[in-house]
Amino acid sequence: MRAVVNTDDGIRTIDVDEPGGPGVRLSVAAAGICGTDVQFAGFGMTGFVYGHEFAGVDDTGRPYFVEPTIYGGECDECRDGNPQRCTEPGQGNLGVFSDGGMAETVVVPEYTLLALPPQLDVKDACLIEPGAVAWHAVRRAQVQPGERVLVVGGGTIGLLAAATAQHHGFDVDVDTRHSHQRAAAERLGFGTPSGDYDVVIDAAGSDSSLASSARAARRGGRIVPLGVYMDTMPIPGTAISQVKELSYVNSIAYGRHDGVREVEEVAAMLVKKPDLARTLITHRFPIEDAGEAFRVAADRAAGAIKVVIEP
Repeated sequence: MRAVVNTDDGIRTIDVDEPGGPGVRLSVAAAGICGTDVQFAGFGMTGFVYGHEFAGVDDTGRPYFVEPTIYGGECDECRDGNPQRCTEPGQGNLGVFSDGGMAETVVVPEYTLLALPPQLDVKDACLIEPGAVAWHAVRRAQVQPGERVLVVGGGTIGLLAAATAQHHGFDVDVDTRHSHQRAAAERLGFGTPSGDYDVVIDAAGSDSSLASSARAARRGGRIVPLGVYMDTMPIPGTAISQVKELSYVNSIAYGRHDGVREVEEVAAMLVKKPDLARTLITHRFPIEDAGEAFRVAADRAAGAIKVVIEP
């Protein structure tokens, strides 16, 4: 079967063995390219099939999203609804140093499956994964009625974070860098930055975005650094963060609360907000064009928001 891997010559689509072992076999319908996939490829990370945002159908044709978190389920973190913080051996993520969903076929643990509602197209369901990252961040921020929310960054996760805040009844603005991101934000009903904010979500993951987040936050405000920082996180010092007494609330991946999977809540949001998929998924490529798909995904100025590979 065909699968997407990183090689000495960059991202390529190659023939690999069919997956085996225990689990549920799915034919992959769509796999999104995440910013971390682009980063990993740039770092030269090899040895596994890429893709942690994916959905497919089983042998009966029933559609599923795959929650890529691999966990044991027995540690305190798992029992508390935080499988993303699992402490047991073997924990990890499909598509991150282990084979993921950018392939024609996958075999995944049954517990990773989420049956899709009939109103959600399986080819759009890859948005559930970044949506859950965004949903978890908004929950971590503990936004209160009447508070103002700003999202810094107009990529997929930034716009999904804004959609989540809006879904919960909050007014939200988005600080974008590129014109096509601004157009997407306006189409989805998000405002432009003005004044100070109680909660700022940094969905860009750069030195400048953290600085912008700190400047935009009110005194005593909260910042959720949602972008991926591979080394240190350059939090502004005394001139901003300490003088304002800002609180930084970290957020990683997604989990459960009150027995409900966050990925399930996001699937329901995507059904209620069909414009999200129509707006965010800007490019779709067949699996044989994976190299070009990654090139487009890496070039934010070219108009891409979410780039999807369809095996």
